Amino acid sequence: MKYFGGCDVGSTYTKCVILDENGNIVAKVTNRSKINPVASAEIALNDAVSQVEGLSSAEKLSYLIGTGYGRNKVPFADENISEISCHAMGVHVTNPDVKAIIDIGGQDVKGISIDTDGTVKNFAMNDKCAAGTGRFYEAMANAFEMSLPEFSRLSLEAKNTIPITAQCTVFAESEVISLVGEGKPMDEIAAGIQLAVAKRCFVMAKKAGATDSITLTGGCAKNDGLKKAIEKVLKIKVVELSTDPQLMGALGAAEYARQKGMAKEN
Repeated sequence: MKYFGGCDVGSTYTKCVILDENGNIVAKVTNRSKINPVASAEIALNDAVSQVEGLSSAEKLSYLIGTGYGRNKVPFADENISEISCHAMGVHVTNPDVKAIIDIGGQDVKGISIDTDGTVKNFAMNDKCAAGTGRFYEAMANAFEMSLPEFSRLSLEAKNTIPITAQCTVFAESEVISLVGEGKPMDEIAAGIQLAVAKRCFVMAKKAGATDSITLTGGCAKNDGLKKAIEKVLKIKVVELSTDPQLMGALGAAEYARQKGMAKEN
């Protein structure tokens, strides 16, 4: 049996997926990224390899592709492919009916349109400001003195929404802290935060050509409050993926590795 790997070295988390020659996931890893992207990739690859019986090291993979901001730092990688292409392919092999993605990474937000073969038809990216990214949500959760999962569910209880006017992460955090200090209902403040991010996603989704449905990838895809807010703002269905949405970049990289590796063999 031949094995193919994808390693997605992100700014916040490093993910790794290994596929067999039939496209089945045989290993998957999500680790907090280190400062050094090489170390992040090495740890994730070693963790993934340890899950596959008979595979001794990442060097023994038939083909390995690196992606993410640290894609050039993945040891033993045969090549690297942008995370935009890998997220599109990852979603395509998970659910080929989905044609539009909002990918919320640690430091940017992307809208991606998928073609019928899993390649990228069109995309838009906001990487000028951290508002609405994973870093932003970490700052908001810290302001609420909550874990990210707790914060993601908080807005679901809200009967009303308190608007958050600041667009910058630093100013938004200050605004939130002030509202909490004034004794405003925390669930309503959280609802305001989710709505503000959803409005930012609206622009990315429209540029990606989303019409009737869309899916979310990245760690923020697990944010239930954000999913509800996006459905409200975009007025379209948010499709939940059967595979962990945070793994989509690594899965897409592994699938590209499988396709390229199998073609090389033939």
